[in-house]
Amino acid sequence: MTSPPMIDGAFARWLASRAGQALLDLRTEMGFADAGALKSAGDKVSHDLIRTELAKWRPGDAVLSEEDEGSRLAWAAEVNTGAVSRLTADRVWIIDPLDGTREFSEEGRSDWAVHVALWARRAPSPHGLVAGAVGLPAQHRVLGTDYPPAYPPMTVEAATAGERKIRLAASRSRPPVFLTDLAEDVGAHLVPMGSAGAKIAAVVTGEVDAYIHAGGQYEWDSAAPVAVATATGLHASRIDGSALRYNEADPRLPDLLVCRKDLATRLLAALQRHSG
Repeated sequence: MTSPPMIDGAFARWLASRAGQALLDLRTEMGFADAGALKSAGDKVSHDLIRTELAKWRPGDAVLSEEDEGSRLAWAAEVNTGAVSRLTADRVWIIDPLDGTREFSEEGRSDWAVHVALWARRAPSPHGLVAGAVGLPAQHRVLGTDYPPAYPPMTVEAATAGERKIRLAASRSRPPVFLTDLAEDVGAHLVPMGSAGAKIAAVVTGEVDAYIHAGGQYEWDSAAPVAVATATGLHASRIDGSALRYNEADPRLPDLLVCRKDLATRLLAALQRHSG
């Protein structure tokens, strides 16, 4: 096998692509008769592949993966031990090997993803993300910071009617309870989708205008998609407007807003009215 690209953004894309192909192969091999077994196998296959490649090609970097033992533990900020070396590392890969296991296990669904992001201590942005890729294997594409997509075009409604009918990506199974009221307030309609990565990718590509989440997530759920979204020029923040921050002692990052910049002020104001 040839060596992967050495530049971090291209490496993230390469890694997401390799894991995505392994997941597609697994779907073909196992089929969909046993959804639980397919979910478990998918998590393991992708996690093991990504961990192996990072150990080989980025041995000096720390890793935070959803599938690591103890990944959800919140550590005291002053902890400085080998057990949580990511807290003192200069570079940390934040990984979701399979975002959207439910969709992955359903035949015909393509709204699942592989997330690969790199956080750096000396990054110029508050979120600290310097590279990232979102693999959408069943859609046969990877969105990455090495070649960020062009800023998404205006919606057809906005371009033809002079008005913006906002399209909000929403969870298929557990949308925030306030989201229906918020959508009515701003004149939006909800577009149900699967994984967080697929929803943020849809904002990046212009299929929807915004994604709001407030139901509880972890850093790996959004790191790679946020890296790509901000490289594209989109707005990304907590729902109170504060900065998203990664590689924190507590990996929980329960809420976020990703949207077109021209909608950020309007949506943040609506969030103040409806998310309290």
